[in-house]
Amino acid sequence: MHKTPATDDLRVFTAVVRRASFAEAAAELGASPAYVSKRIRLLEDELAVKLLHRTTRRVAVTEEGERVFHWAQRILDDWDQLLQEVAVTRREPRGLLKVSCSFGFGRRVVAPVLSQLAERHPGLQVRLEVFDRLVDVAGEGFDLDIRVGDEIAPHLIARRLADNQRVLCAAPGYLARKGVPRSVADLASHDCLVIKERDHPFGVWRLRSGASDETVKVRGPLSANNGEMAVQWAVDGRGIVLRSLWDVGAELRSGRLVRLLPDWRQEANIWAVYPTRLERSAKVRVCVEFLQAHFDRQTWDAGDAA
Repeated sequence: MHKTPATDDLRVFTAVVRRASFAEAAAELGASPAYVSKRIRLLEDELAVKLLHRTTRRVAVTEEGERVFHWAQRILDDWDQLLQEVAVTRREPRGLLKVSCSFGFGRRVVAPVLSQLAERHPGLQVRLEVFDRLVDVAGEGFDLDIRVGDEIAPHLIARRLADNQRVLCAAPGYLARKGVPRSVADLASHDCLVIKERDHPFGVWRLRSGASDETVKVRGPLSANNGEMAVQWAVDGRGIVLRSLWDVGAELRSGRLVRLLPDWRQEANIWAVYPTRLERSAKVRVCVEFLQAHFDRQTWDAGDAA
């Protein structure tokens, strides 16, 4: 079984054929005649054919050598084109970019930004897929996952795009009926709108205030696997919700929701997560930088605490 010839050996061989001289081929390649002779000998051994007739005055190509020469030129042309395209891909964003995200954040925040990105870079084809679970970025063939939450596997590469936190809030009507919780422990006796979404442990809220952490088991008559539905239920007065500022900022500013226990929150920063380093892919690098620039201009107001 023959080994596949190295492209360097094919390049040496084509140089010898063009120059009809080992010495001139060596000068073209910046190598020694001895190196050129050795590479030709190894190539002949690998292909099990005689490629060249060598005399003291000239180098002639055999019949088999002519066939190899034509194939070598095609192979080297294709190889050089591949290298050029890979180099361009590292510099310029082109081709299919597969992005994953959670439902609500993907629809409301990421999708509009990716629309602007595609307009800015017409060589990109952007495919956004949304899930209610954590995605195996590399295993499922995604270039990039835009993630809300700080639990990121150590084998992945991540860049923090924006600060974010989940806060407790409820409608004024609910608070008028059920009262205002004064401690984290009080949440256990309230109607809480539980969400099963990506990294949320179902029915368990972990909250932080300064250096203090508390965990409370919550329940209520309504639960969902979609945060937007839970926010709407909260606005309708059905219970207390733990939700990101990007999602409830408008409701807090308008007064449709009121923030509760303002000293307590759950860190849920926004991250770009990807399996390989940015310098290896222009499309991923440009997308991450575009998102970063967008979030640098973005602010999510928590509204007045209550």
